[in-house]
Amino acid sequence: MQYTDIGIDLGTASILVYIRGRGVVLKEPSVVAYDRDTNKIKAIGEQISRDYAGKQVHLVCVLKGGSFFMCELAKRITVPVSLDFMSVSSYGSETKSSGVVKIVKDLDEPIKGKNVLVVEDIVDSGRTLSYLMEMLKDRGPESLRLCTLLDKPERRVVDVHVDYTGFQIPDEFVVGYGLDYDQRYRNLPYIGVISFE
Repeated sequence: MQYTDIGIDLGTASILVYIRGRGVVLKEPSVVAYDRDTNKIKAIGEQISRDYAGKQVHLVCVLKGGSFFMCELAKRITVPVSLDFMSVSSYGSETKSSGVVKIVKDLDEPIKGKNVLVVEDIVDSGRTLSYLMEMLKDRGPESLRLCTLLDKPERRVVDVHVDYTGFQIPDEFVVGYGLDYDQRYRNLPYIGVISFE
């Protein structure tokens, strides 16, 4: 796989696409291009800090993709933060959600009475997040909200309320910055759109 690192930095909220390789076709950067001067992750962190003023927020990262975003987000939240991780799967090696949700790793600590903010890399069909949010709600948190870096509203088949959104993107399969295709491309320093020949 060859790719061109064009210096895209999500800290400055620039998302451009240049990925080329076997089975992968270069997509035009205008597909998901955003204002480079807007610092979305910082802005989300500031909003969360205001919304949770005087409280502690318990971030629940949905592994593996959400870890990149959560690390950057947590650094920009000024209220006390605690972290936990869980892993769910509905993709496997496919590019579309199967709709069958599997809990691969559950939380290490109870969330009863905590202000929980679920941090996700992308909301797609909504099936996985809908299932996950209902499951967590049943565990008795003080509050439960959802934050995602990317949202694909065109793909939604189950209604999911997202409290904090970085970017809305078109119905494209994206990789990089934690997002993968069959466990590859998570480490790209930008978000890329791929299509298959």
